[in-house]
Amino acid sequence: MSQHFQHDVLVIGSGAAGLSLALTLPEHLRIAVLSKGDLANGSTFWAQGGVAAVLDDTDTVQSHVEDTLNAGGGLCHEDAVRFTVEHSREAIQWLIDQGVPFTRDEPADPDHPGFEFHLTREGGHSHRRIIHAADATGAAIFKTLLDQARLRPNIELLEQRVAVDLITEPRLGIEGDRCLGAYVLNRTSGEVDTFGSRFTVLATGGAAKVYLYTSNPDGACGDGIAMAWRSGCRVANLEFNQFHPTCLYHPQAKSFLITEALRGEGAHLKLPNGERFMHRFDPRGELAPRDIVARAIDHEMKRLGIDCVYLDISHQPSTFIKTHFPTVYERCLEFSIDITQEAIPVVPAAHYTCGGVMVDGHGRTDVPGLYAIGETSFTGLHGANRMASNSLLECFVYARSASQDILSQLQRITIPSALPSWDASQVTDSDEDVIIAHNWDELRRFMWDYVGIVRTNKRLQRAQHRVRLLLDEIDEFYSNYKVSRDLIELRNLAQVAELMIRSAMARKESRGLHYTLDYPHMLPEALDTILVPTTYAG
Repeated sequence: MSQHFQHDVLVIGSGAAGLSLALTLPEHLRIAVLSKGDLANGSTFWAQGGVAAVLDDTDTVQSHVEDTLNAGGGLCHEDAVRFTVEHSREAIQWLIDQGVPFTRDEPADPDHPGFEFHLTREGGHSHRRIIHAADATGAAIFKTLLDQARLRPNIELLEQRVAVDLITEPRLGIEGDRCLGAYVLNRTSGEVDTFGSRFTVLATGGAAKVYLYTSNPDGACGDGIAMAWRSGCRVANLEFNQFHPTCLYHPQAKSFLITEALRGEGAHLKLPNGERFMHRFDPRGELAPRDIVARAIDHEMKRLGIDCVYLDISHQPSTFIKTHFPTVYERCLEFSIDITQEAIPVVPAAHYTCGGVMVDGHGRTDVPGLYAIGETSFTGLHGANRMASNSLLECFVYARSASQDILSQLQRITIPSALPSWDASQVTDSDEDVIIAHNWDELRRFMWDYVGIVRTNKRLQRAQHRVRLLLDEIDEFYSNYKVSRDLIELRNLAQVAELMIRSAMARKESRGLHYTLDYPHMLPEALDTILVPTTYAG
């Protein structure tokens, strides 16, 4: 039997953005935080590097802003960049107040007076400004925020809940355009429950799972982007998909990211013969922005016909490596790679979705009552290429901003009255789940081959043809069979893939993360790619 729930705020997603928003709202509000698997399944838990912020006396807001603008290929919205950076110190202080165990400077660093925590440097940054918890920052932040959320009786943490679609007034045939909540699959009961809410927040992460090789966990399927699009929200800049240059290359490693902080601490990228190559592509070498490093690796792999390149930090003292990168050291050791003695085999992998649901400075989407924060959103911060460690910062700054906006509206928005239950009367149990598995595999393979690090018109046309056929097949399947997590994710992933392809075809230039052989040069004017839903598809 399906159930009905009512909350003041429904947060779909249990990572850094979702938990931060829930914790910055007052305790008299009833808040639900949904995780479609176990609570720790999101990208936040696996983030290694840290959080970029202006924290010591040698750094400035202007320097951080300029670094971000330079990395963004001319497409960053300067107002969004400045807003994020100006609020970086207070966001970090809030995390410290929550109890996040950031690594301290011991002894204190004389080059960074007035700040007690260790700061590292990553690609694109002109200063050491990455605050971290060794090389497991995401896990430290997530565990701390989750512990705090569990202490709050007004916050319900619900696992194994997969959002199917948003409930909006147009969907119900009601005059207006407000979001009223969501239909959510309870994976334990198999029923689709109804969640009514005064405010709904999408904090579902990105869509890197659209690619065959990714550093992201299995749940990064673009759910929030797809649901927002179907509900009438604009999306922007979805052609910019960041490929992390260095993921561990090993048949059993699946998707283990080798943090950029290794290069920040002097690691060298090398060919199989031990030759360094990054200096041929950018004067910043290994500390060039991620798009440049990823393309350089891709170029060398294709030029030489090799399966991987190598990241070598073995010239640093063994104690330094084990102290600063314990997670990477232990994980590589599991595959008989001792990073204190030998180089790490690495390849690029899809890592971050720079575009997303268009929002304002408070995380508000085009649909009243609906917010999007974190990787799901497009704030204008990242432009054509996200600078390292700005992503977690964006989560905290916009979560806090969205919560303030929700508070300002509380007096005039009531919990919606009883909403209709999910209608499953016209569908049956599927006996053809092989179709889901086949389409999932095909989608991720042609996205990798045709919409990857280097693109062409012909490749994009092939991808567009295939994704439209898949969308038709998936829609037919969705109309006839009961929903499952795999079907919901495939439906969302295919929709976001189609939006990515359409966005890439619209950009007739190479800029940042979008590189095409047919338009290798950058146009003089930088414009966002904005897609607008023509009809409500809910």
